[in-house]
Amino acid sequence: METNKKVRVGHVVGVKMDKTVIVAIETLKHHPLYNKTIKKVVKYKVHDENNTCKLGDKVKIIETRPLSKEKRWRVSEIITRKEVAEVKPQEII
Repeated sequence: METNKKVRVGHVVGVKMDKTVIVAIETLKHHPLYNKTIKKVVKYKVHDENNTCKLGDKVKIIETRPLSKEKRWRVSEIITRKEVAEVKPQEII
């Protein structure tokens, strides 16, 4: 039996909580009157069981049962990893 769960793709923008990441999903809409493109960003609190997501990762999230007051999504897969250069603060100056 297959259910129709919502699936979204976004970027991880927060990783400070345990087993939770914040994912920002950006949508573009065309304004009917002013003919401008409007960018809307929605942030979701997403369950990450093993704390595998890092800041900047592109992830696929899927709708699930309520896990807490604000968590209704979980990480389905990590699409791409954000590459972070290992640079010491003294090397920047």
